[in-house]
Formats: sequence, C-alpha cells, structure tokens
Amino acid sequence: DVVVVQSGGGPVQAGGSLRLSCEASGFTFRTCCMSWYRQAEGKKSELVSSISSDGSTFYADSVRGRFTISKDYAKNTLYLQMNSLEPEDTAVYYCTAPRGDEYCSGSYCTNVLYQIWGRGTQVTVSS
Repeated sequence: DVVVVQSGGGPVQAGGSLRLSCEASGFTFRTCCMSWYRQAEGKKSELVSSISSDGSTFYADSVRGRFTISKDYAKNTLYLQMNSLEPEDTAVYYCTAPRGDEYCSGSYCTNVLYQIWGRGTQVTVSS
C-alpha cells in the first residue's frame, strides 16, 4: 500500500523559511510524480508545486521563485522548501502521491482521484 507521512510546518514570521517533508513508500518513488497542495481556511485547495515522472517541476504563480520542490531518492522523501514566506501562504499543506505505479505519470498526476493524500501540516505565517 502507498503510504505518505508528512512532517515539518508550524508557525513562522513573514520573511522566514520552512521545509516540509513527505516520506513515501509503496510505489516507485524515483519515477513517480508527486505534488504539494494547500488549503487555506475557507478556500478551495490549490496545487502549489509538483514534480513529474521525468523530474520536471511546476510551481503556482504565487510561490514561484520562493518555493522549491525536490526529492531525496536515498530517503524516499519529497521536500518543499519555502522561503520568503508571506501571510498569504498560511494554509494546511498536503503531500500527494500516486495510488500505484500505474498512476505515476501523465494526466493521472493532476487528477486527485488517483492520488493518496497525506494528513496535512499547518503552516502559519504571521506578519
């Protein structure tokens, strides 16, 4: 079974940095797409960043240049390095992974029905 375990997050002042981690198992970590979503209170969830099966990355306009997604293949861990944090970044952040190797690439990666979601971690940025 696919399992994702999130860590990191917490309170931080504006301009500060945090790193989120997502340790994953149950699928071919090296070649599978993974993503970070966030949901602010009262708002819909949004895709923050993703890394595809070929290693290419996507960032939402609101975080591009400030956030960096990466994988540590030795640790089977996905990271989201968040710098220059703003109060608008306050949200619960979720790591997602494919439900299986058959959903590792292509359109499956952006279809939440084919993703396993982590439990979420709160990031609170104060001004």
